[in-house]
Amino acid sequence: MAYIPLEKLLKKEESSQSSHYKLVLTAAARANELTQGATPLVETNSKKVSTIALEEIAAQKVWYEHAGKKSKKSE
Repeated sequence: MAYIPLEKLLKKEESSQSSHYKLVLTAAARANELTQGATPLVETNSKKVSTIALEEIAAQKVWYEHAGKKSKKSE
């Protein structure tokens, strides 16, 4: 099993707004996309879509964006 530190998954600059709940929802949504055939955004040796999704979040290739806010990356 791959170990991904929680610090890499929750952004430091948004730690007050980040939550485990949002992380789980984001990872689950991305894992569903991967299950349906989406191409992984990171190189990995893992076969599990849940691990791949967490690795993508840690690499900041996937993130949670509140519907009412624009993130810095989308501008």
